[in-house]
Amino acid sequence: MALLEVRDLRAWYGHTHVLHGCDFTLEEGSVTAILGANGAGKTTLLRAVSGMIRRSGEIRFDGQRVDRFSCEDIVRLGVAHVPEGRGTFDRLSVEENLRVAATARRSNGDVKGDFERVYGYFPRLQQRKSQQAGTLSGGEQQMLAIGRALMLSPRLMLLDEPSFGLAPQITRDIFHILAEIARNASASMLLVEQNAAVALELADRAYLIETGRIVMSGTSDEFRADETVRRTYLGY
Repeated sequence: MALLEVRDLRAWYGHTHVLHGCDFTLEEGSVTAILGANGAGKTTLLRAVSGMIRRSGEIRFDGQRVDRFSCEDIVRLGVAHVPEGRGTFDRLSVEENLRVAATARRSNGDVKGDFERVYGYFPRLQQRKSQQAGTLSGGEQQMLAIGRALMLSPRLMLLDEPSFGLAPQITRDIFHILAEIARNASASMLLVEQNAAVALELADRAYLIETGRIVMSGTSDEFRADETVRRTYLGY
C-alpha cells in the first residue's frame, strides 16, 4: 500500500525553478532512497514534501492530499524531517531537545516509552542526556537529530544526508541503527543520501534525480546492476 504518492511535483526558491514535475511513490513499511549529484534537487524534494518551500503538484499521504498543508500540519500527520546539518537546538541539553520534539507530535501517547526507545537505539545519548547539544560530536548530533524525529512517533521519516560530514565507521553505525529502526519502529523512510552505496544497502527501492527530474526508478538490486549507476555513483 502506498503511504506517500507524489505527482508532478514542482518547487521553487524565489523565482528559481528547481523541481520540474517529479513523480514517485513510497510504500508503507519501506525505505526509498533518492540518489543524485550535488545540486540535482534531492534536498529540495524533501523540503517540498514537508511543506517548507513553495511547491505545486499533488502530494498524498496515506491517501489524503497534503500539498496545501502547512509544514506544522504535515508534522502532526506523522511526517518527521531530519534535515541536513542536523537542526538541533545547540544550547539545550540532549534531553531537552528530545522533549521539545515530543511537544509537536500528533498525540501525547507514551512519551516515556519513546524516550526509552530512543535511548535504546542510541545509548550514547542517554550517557550525555544532560550535556548541551552543541558540544556533541558530529556523529552524536546526527544521533540526536534522528532521536528527535523518533520522538514525534512518526509514520514517515524524511532523512536528508544522514552521513554528511561523518567518518566512515560512524556512517556505518548510523545506517545500522536506521536499518534497525526501519525493521522495528513501523516507520517508513524517504532517504536522500550522497553515499549511494550505503543508501542502496538500506533501501528497498530508489529513484535517481538529475537537474530536478526523476530519470530512473527501480529496486536497489536493479540500481546496483545498472552500469551507469555503478560507474557514476558507486565507483566501480
